[in-house]
Amino acid sequence: MASTVHQAFYEAAVRWAKQPFLCILPETAGIYGVEAGEFGYAETFERVEALRQAYAAAGYGHGHRVGILLENRPAFFLHWFALNGLGVSVVPINPDMRAAELEYLIGHSEIALAVALPHRHDDLKAAAERAGRPFAAMADGELPPPAAFPAPQADTAPGELTECALLYTSGTTGRPKGCILPNRYFLHAGKWYAEIGGLAQLHPGKERMITPLPLVHMNAMAYSAMAMVLTGGCLIPLDRFHPRSWWASVRESRATVVHYLGVMPAMLMKAEAGPADRQHSVRFGFGAGVDRTLHAPFEERFGFPLLEAWAMTETGAGAVIIANEEPRHIGSSCFGKEGEDVLVRIVKDDGTESGAEEQGELLVRHAGDDPRYGFLAGYLKDPAATDEAWAGGWFHTGDIVRRDADGYLHFVDRKKNVIRRSGENIAAVEVEAVLQQHPLVKSVAVAAVPDAVRGDEVMALVIAQDAPAGRPAMEAAALELVNWSLSQLAYYKAPGYVAFVDSLPLTTTNKIQRGELKALAPTLVDAANCVNTCAMKKRQGDHK
Repeated sequence: MASTVHQAFYEAAVRWAKQPFLCILPETAGIYGVEAGEFGYAETFERVEALRQAYAAAGYGHGHRVGILLENRPAFFLHWFALNGLGVSVVPINPDMRAAELEYLIGHSEIALAVALPHRHDDLKAAAERAGRPFAAMADGELPPPAAFPAPQADTAPGELTECALLYTSGTTGRPKGCILPNRYFLHAGKWYAEIGGLAQLHPGKERMITPLPLVHMNAMAYSAMAMVLTGGCLIPLDRFHPRSWWASVRESRATVVHYLGVMPAMLMKAEAGPADRQHSVRFGFGAGVDRTLHAPFEERFGFPLLEAWAMTETGAGAVIIANEEPRHIGSSCFGKEGEDVLVRIVKDDGTESGAEEQGELLVRHAGDDPRYGFLAGYLKDPAATDEAWAGGWFHTGDIVRRDADGYLHFVDRKKNVIRRSGENIAAVEVEAVLQQHPLVKSVAVAAVPDAVRGDEVMALVIAQDAPAGRPAMEAAALELVNWSLSQLAYYKAPGYVAFVDSLPLTTTNKIQRGELKALAPTLVDAANCVNTCAMKKRQGDHK
């Protein structure tokens, strides 16, 4: 059995030689300026092997790290697999990163080389100079420059515990942490997906999986890629999610599986329904965060299940949970029950166990002798954070969940996103999901602001499709949004303040930067672009 990603791909290339590994659609090829078409396992491995030899000749080996800034181009896989064959860890670099972020990543990860798009070479070199690191940049197709220093573990053969990749967390509440992910992490993710079955059954040699998710994320890099490698399937990476051409891409690629983020169904449901909605070959979608009010309507309209799953970069498939069996409790934020290989605790703030229907923080570990099997090996250069995450022998996820009376798990929100108003816990993501459905809203983020009586109050920061001009238009828009919220949510969850903004604080992976949002929201309470709607929040019947 393979002990490295490179070995797993070699075995797939032998078994599935003529099967397509990658399908690059014409739209994606045109955006990237690469060749469109399908690329088989055997021919892809030949290119990987040529690259591996070139890197070896340049002195790269076990213990080195190399950055990859190639977006979702097919070259990403070639360099990843080739470097992995030498025991070199890859550090995917988000293309949205800019000067300070690149300086931190290069300095922290100690990469000495980046395979990057040519127009980003100067940015990378300048960041490396500020970080005081020896550094070189190369483009795909160029010969690797000589390694800046000898491979730290050149005398040791790479294996399943060798670092395969260093993935950085989103940094929504602070500086990103570097997650050390060994080969075992990726191999187990693929094996888990290949064997999970149920509504997520993968048929060896037959699946075609389309993903618009970035390869700097664990979903595309670990689950999508490795599931296809271990089952001889075809991966269809897109440059990103294009709502208008999505279904055309799905049909043209003959995709049987789609990977999604929660925002995607919401955007697709805004399009006018038509007879072509079910003209596709998709059997299921795999993802997380679908708006619970849209879950059933989406499945009814498009004809396939959206299987909600839970995992983190840190947990990998060591503690993944998925609603791949009926009943899935659609419309309730349910992500299923843990399997036999996962142990779960739900703990309240006082450290006691939560009862049925009680919210608490999700703690997980792998069942068996090794509770960290399939997880990250640790946070780079931060053993204190690693120990804190594993306090008491359980991984503390920071996610608030509840278990219903039948044992099913339901996602509430990230612990740091929960708004505490008059004793009620409010999930920011739930309010955001409702507001996002309103046609006035282009994008929205919800945060807590201090309230002398209630503790916290809810503020919605809204980027409007068409910014309201003048105070009367702003007030009318705010009232419309709050009335919409009151028709969909309990009164206390509706925004007490609506601030119209031009932009939201986002991470380089386009997640809401919750730390900055938390600091920004209170400063907008009395601003000219903010409308106080607290008076609209009354218990049902109070306003009659």
